[in-house]
Amino acid sequence: MSHSVPTATATAPPVGGAHVRQAVAHCAATLAGAASAPWHAPAGELEWTCWETLEHLADDLLTYALRFGLAQPMDVPRVPLRITTERPGGPANVIFGDAAAGPEGLLTVVQACGGLLAAVVDSAPPTALAPHVFGASDPEGFAAMGVVETLVHTYDIAQGLRRAGNPPEDLSDLALTRLFPDVSRSGSAASTLLWATGRIDMPDRPRRRDWRWYGAPRRQA
Repeated sequence: MSHSVPTATATAPPVGGAHVRQAVAHCAATLAGAASAPWHAPAGELEWTCWETLEHLADDLLTYALRFGLAQPMDVPRVPLRITTERPGGPANVIFGDAAAGPEGLLTVVQACGGLLAAVVDSAPPTALAPHVFGASDPEGFAAMGVVETLVHTYDIAQGLRRAGNPPEDLSDLALTRLFPDVSRSGSAASTLLWATGRIDMPDRPRRRDWRWYGAPRRQA
C-alpha cells in the first residue's frame, strides 16, 4: 500500500536567506552575555551540553550551505568532510568552536555559518535539489531547515542556561507551513513548533517521540 507524503503548498510566503538571518539573530540575542552561564550543563533534554549543541547548530548551518556549493548537488550524497566527536556521545561535527574565544566566539561562528547559508539559498537556482536524510529538498527547504535547527536548538540551549528562549512567532509559523504540513496548529505557532520537534507536551496531545519534517519542494495549490 502506498502512502502520500505530506507536502507544503505554494500559498504561504517563501522562506529565504532573510529568515535564516532573523533566526540566527534571535539565537545571538537570546544567548549573548551568558559567558558565566553553565555551558557544560545539558541543553534542555538533550544528551549534549549547551556548548556542544551550539557547535552542532553551527555545523548544521555550514553543511546545509555546502550542499548548494556544488554544481550538481544531487550527484554527491555527502560532502566528504572529516567528521569527528570530542567525546563519546557528543555530536559528530566537521566544525568546532575555539574554546579560548568563549561562548561569544562560538556565537560568532554560528552567525558566520548562518550568513553563508542565507547567501547560498538566495543565490542558488530555486529549482535545484540537494540530498537530505528526510529526502531531497530545494534551497527554500534548506532555508526552512536552517530556521528550524536554529530556533529549536536555541530553545534547548536556553533551557540549559535557564534563559527564556521561545521561538519567534512569525518564524515558527513559516517553518511549520514549509516543513510540517502534517502538523495541525494548537495554541501558538511557537508552541506547535516545539511540540512538532519533540520538545514539549501539549494539553491536547502527548509528547511527540518520533518526528520528522518534510522538505520536498512545494506543490502548487
